[in-house]
Order: sequence, then C-alpha cells, then structure tokens
Amino acid sequence: MNTSALFRPFSHGSLQLPNRIVMAPMTRRSSPGGIPNEAVADYYRRRAEGGVGLIISEGATIGSPAASNNTSIPNFHAAESLAGWARVLAAVHAAGARMAPQLWHQGLSRAEETGPCPNAPSEGPSPIDGRGHAMSDTDIASVIDAYASAAEAAQWLGFDAVELHAAHGYLIDQFLWGQTNQRSDRYGGDAVERTRFAVEIIQAVRRAVGPRFPVIFRFSQWKTQDYTARLAETPGELERILTPLADAGVDIFHASTRRFWQPEFEGSRLTLAGWSRKLTGCPTIGVGSVGLAGPDFMEALTGHSSAAGVGSIDELLERMAADEFDLVAVGRALISNPDWPSKVHEARFAELKSFDKAQLATLA
Repeated sequence: MNTSALFRPFSHGSLQLPNRIVMAPMTRRSSPGGIPNEAVADYYRRRAEGGVGLIISEGATIGSPAASNNTSIPNFHAAESLAGWARVLAAVHAAGARMAPQLWHQGLSRAEETGPCPNAPSEGPSPIDGRGHAMSDTDIASVIDAYASAAEAAQWLGFDAVELHAAHGYLIDQFLWGQTNQRSDRYGGDAVERTRFAVEIIQAVRRAVGPRFPVIFRFSQWKTQDYTARLAETPGELERILTPLADAGVDIFHASTRRFWQPEFEGSRLTLAGWSRKLTGCPTIGVGSVGLAGPDFMEALTGHSSAAGVGSIDELLERMAADEFDLVAVGRALISNPDWPSKVHEARFAELKSFDKAQLATLA
C-alpha cells in the first residue's frame, strides 16, 4: 500500500507541515479549573511524537461568561490557563509538530447554571423552545472581541494557527443555521445574511493576528442535536455560505462530517471537504471516522455495534492522492493509537488497536 499521499509536506502561508495528518479536536474535560496541566501536555506530546503534522486542540473556551458548561474544559483567556497552554505548546513543538487552539463558545448548547459562571444565562441568536437569552448587539460585540483576544493570545504564545469552532450546533453554527437563528435584525435572514456573525468574528480575528497567521474555520452540516441537519442542500447554496467566510479571511476550511468518504450532494462523489475546496479554492481538511476498523461515530461511543461500513484507508489514500482535500483529521484512532501516523507510514497496520470508548476516561 502506497501511503505517500498522506506524508507529503503541506505549506500554506506561514503554516509549514511535514505531512497531511491532523489531530482532530476532541473534548476531554481533563483540565481542572480550566487550566491545561502536565497530563494534558503529555497527552498532546505523545501524538506529536507519533508523527502528527498538526494538532488542533480540544475546544478551549473564549472569555465569555456563558461560553462553557464544565469547569474541567480548558479556557483560552485566563492567565493561568494561557500559561498552561504555553507548556502544552512547548511540548508539542519539541516533538516536531505544529499546533492550533480551537476557540469555542457553546452558545445555547450550554445548559443553564453550569460551568465556571453558573449564574450567566446561556446565550445565542434566538431562544430555543423558550430557553436561553437572545444576544443583544452589545452581547454580540463582546463575544466578537473575546474571539479576537483569544486569537491574538494564541499568536503571542507562538501557536502556528488558530481554529474557530463553528460546527455541531454551537454558538457560531447557531447563527448559521436557520432553525436556531430566527432573528429579524442584521444577524438573521437568509443563509447568506446569517453568515454575518461569523464574518464579523473572522474579520476581527484577522485584524488581531494580521494577514499571514492561518485561520481555520470548522463547520458542519450535522448538529449534535440533529444528525440530518443541513446548512446547504446544493453546491450553489454551500458556495453562497462559504464565499463570505473566505472573503472575510478564512485560510483553511475544516469540513466536519461523520464519515469522511460519504458524498455530500447527489450526483457527485465529492465529499463536503471536496466541495468546499472546489467552491472556495481554499485548502480543506477532511474528517470523519478516519482509521476506524469497527463501529462508527456515536455507536462506537455508546458501545452499540453497527452494520454501517467504515471508509477504508485505501479510499482515504485515493482521495488524498487526487487532492480532493488537502489534509485529513484523525480523531478516535489517535486516542487508541498515539503513533497512528508512524504505524501507517511504516505499513504496520496489524499493530493498530481498535477504539474503545473506555479510553475517553483517560489521557493516555
């Protein structure tokens, strides 16, 4: 098996990677008080030593009181937390990988009275079933500033890029999705008008970090509360959504799907990452059940078996060789195999371990 497509260098602006393998962001809730500790640094260091080119951190919340629902989710604004992230970054860089923090606000997905600021009401574009606080212009401006401040801190600490979490039904995605954005002001409206909040965040981040610091934008069609949800039903609709984001300053689109190999629109074999690359001209990251040999996605997490097939490494290599997408993000396979890239590069496939949901309870 020729795995060379995965191990070509990648270069985009100031981001220089030795290969095309990205560690996908995965929430671990293992940073007491929101501070990444030595165990977190060791966890990421092992994946860097295992051959990953770029690590995208677990979601780290911005400096907004309603951003987080758990005190053990790391944040990216408090001084102690930023010092912890500096130690994580030093360990990753020493092992030869690059790293980007994923900046996160949970929006109305956050349950009330949870997280570091339990008295802060959950916030989003519009209440959901009467629950939550519809953000005012002042609230929106404050959150935009918090994203920009976090990105500026990432650049100052020496990170190699930054990712904005705009997928899976969290805050930015709530503004993008018509079912959760019922606003009648300038942040609501049709699919293009609903991109305004994301566009203003990207523009603020770009002003904070300058023209060459890479900005990655993770988006999805599916939501944690609705796997069938879609932002776009056709390639034309997707283009109308992604074009304002690219124009605002996105460098790389991280197209989150549950299964990397599945075609996104009828009549084409292209995946969501493939379409994103074709429509915007920006590099893209494909992701979804990469490297798994057993049950897929939520079934693996719940322990239920699945009859659904999982895309093979052969298909991944074929799509990578054809430049359908530029990078591939590996998630759960890296939980069970910190050295997944090295083993794949050396064709030691028989040594790869299956993912076990029990592994999520540790930072091995």
